[in-house]
Amino acid sequence: MQRKLNFFAGPSVLPLEVLQQLKDGILEYNGQGLSIIEASHRSGVFDGMYHECIALMRELLGISDEYSVYFLGGGATLQFAMVPMNFLRPDTAADYIKSGAWANKAASDAEKIGRVRYYYDGSADRYTTLPNPADVQASDDSSYLFLCSNETIGGIQWKEFPDTGTVPLIADMSSDFFSRPLPIDQFSMVYAGVQKNLGPAGATVIIMKKSLLDKQNPNLPAYLDYSLHDKDGGLYNTPPVFSIWAVKLVLEWIKKNGGAEGMEKRAALKSGLLYNVIDSSSFFYSPVDPVYRSTMNVVFRLPTEELEAAFLEETKKAGMLGLKGHRSVGGLRASIYNALPVEDVKQLADLMKEFERKNG
Repeated sequence: MQRKLNFFAGPSVLPLEVLQQLKDGILEYNGQGLSIIEASHRSGVFDGMYHECIALMRELLGISDEYSVYFLGGGATLQFAMVPMNFLRPDTAADYIKSGAWANKAASDAEKIGRVRYYYDGSADRYTTLPNPADVQASDDSSYLFLCSNETIGGIQWKEFPDTGTVPLIADMSSDFFSRPLPIDQFSMVYAGVQKNLGPAGATVIIMKKSLLDKQNPNLPAYLDYSLHDKDGGLYNTPPVFSIWAVKLVLEWIKKNGGAEGMEKRAALKSGLLYNVIDSSSFFYSPVDPVYRSTMNVVFRLPTEELEAAFLEETKKAGMLGLKGHRSVGGLRASIYNALPVEDVKQLADLMKEFERKNG
């Protein structure tokens, strides 16, 4: 099999050795006489794997016992509604930072549940920059302040995070989770769909400071109630077993490759290869404020849409997939998540240089 060079924004590339482990272990898990995806989530077979996964995540991110860690289904999209349903208290507002498509979707859902105040709206700049985190202040009557740490479509990323004082800080980290160390103590809650950096689609990681539940709406249907999931360690209902198993294997791969710090160095190297080509070019350009450029999703353009179409044809011939920009903004985008080999990014950088030589 000739592996494609996978630049899709998600679901995205997984480590080849993890794919092999999944293949080898799908029929029988650790000599148990059945597959892990056949095992009851109340069984010892699953229980051991699940708690090893949670313990590994705590170890690699330095998550203290002040926080609960578990998985839910429904993707980040379910969290758009769950967060305000649980924590947007009556007679208060929630502060949202509108930084792009995903933060905006979260804000839109919150508006249907309670009062939302926009600390920042990046629409005037077409979501190409972010506010200075040192300047961000939550409102006095705010239930929480929400941000998206990395916008996959716009290619912008928070490099540091605001200090919100006593106001809870909540973040969607779906597309850069585990690409760098996490200053978890700054947050009351972080959630992340795993299908970018940690595994196949189907599971969402929840990291929540336990004290946040003191401010929770107690009158919610069961599945939408964080306190119920917290009490049962994420096992109130059948969890996404296959995705969690894959996450455990990816976490082992991350640990073997330097942990979150190793992933940060890897991200800097790969994104630097592409931004160096862009910045030294009079042909390729990035619309994103250099201060907030994403190390996960490199967004770039060419002088005309015709040239962009021609470039995409060249990438396909080279076995590269997923480089077309999101349909809402056009252009080009290289998603370079943790498992994407450095060599694949080097090949893309070389192709960009050659395309400019021939067409610039």
